[in-house]
Amino acid sequence: MSATLISSIARTAEPSGMLRRFLGLDAVVTGANGLAYVAFSGPLGRLLGVGEGLVLELGLFLTVYALGVGALAARREPPALGVRFVVEANLAWAALSVVALVVWLTPTAAGAVWIPLQAVTVLGFAVLQQLALRSRTQ
Repeated sequence: MSATLISSIARTAEPSGMLRRFLGLDAVVTGANGLAYVAFSGPLGRLLGVGEGLVLELGLFLTVYALGVGALAARREPPALGVRFVVEANLAWAALSVVALVVWLTPTAAGAVWIPLQAVTVLGFAVLQQLALRSRTQ
């Protein structure tokens, strides 16, 4: 994600606007990923080398999670506790993705690229959301 894109997303006069936008972006990206996992679990499981069942289960989880993050983003003032939960969940997802790659999974080359890439993306969301939450409370 480029600095220009981030600054254009973050630009707002409303104190909670930046936080809401980062939560909303997280919800959209996570939801799209979850829906793709659900709709194409077979081909994606084979492409990534992680199994159709796991991709389907992750897709269902991500879709529900994205709905929750989207509901939080839709609030005029997202509660700090809810935002902290999202940040912590994103940090856990990023860490577990790396652990799964090293310990449990034997992905294809595409999976070995995709898994760390999505972990870095989710970590980026966590950092942006934490910074936005911190700037809102200062």
